[in-house]
Amino acid sequence: KLTKHMIAQAHRIARELGAYITAQMENTDQLAAYARLADEIWEQTGGRLDGFVQSVGTAAALRGISETLRRHDDKIRFVAVEPAESAVLSGGPSGAHKIDGIGAGYVVPLWHEGIADEIEQVSTEEARAMAFRLAAEEGLFCGTSTGANVTAALRLAERLRPDATVVTIMCDTGMKYLKTFSQALDH
Repeated sequence: KLTKHMIAQAHRIARELGAYITAQMENTDQLAAYARLADEIWEQTGGRLDGFVQSVGTAAALRGISETLRRHDDKIRFVAVEPAESAVLSGGPSGAHKIDGIGAGYVVPLWHEGIADEIEQVSTEEARAMAFRLAAEEGLFCGTSTGANVTAALRLAERLRPDATVVTIMCDTGMKYLKTFSQALDH
């Protein structure tokens, strides 16, 4: 409810000032960039792609990538990731979570049925734990939405054959989590 209210206020202010608003939550222009990324993923994997996993903020990344990759191979499994505490894409209630950048608390305008073959719920605790693990074990300093992506990607990989190729995106940095990381290391 708060997010929708803030978006409505931004539109109101833009109208009053005669300003341009990017309207990130509903702007389909961003799909073209993700279509190009999908082609790059296809090229980088040599066409050996079994699954793609992406957390849903605006839904633009998952939509643009899935629509393009399905043209290459309609057998690729697409998994949407949402916070377990706010599983609205799965038909659950909106709720509070701390996975920044995803789980708006309502079904976002760019989402539609068919973007994903399945929806994976990842809790804030699981996303944080994976972000810490990626930093400690892989030297990858990322945030909780990436932690959610990797958690869901590993789950999908476990369900597919042993030599399957699953791709996800590291979509955020750990910079805004420095305090959280340092507190975790102190314990």
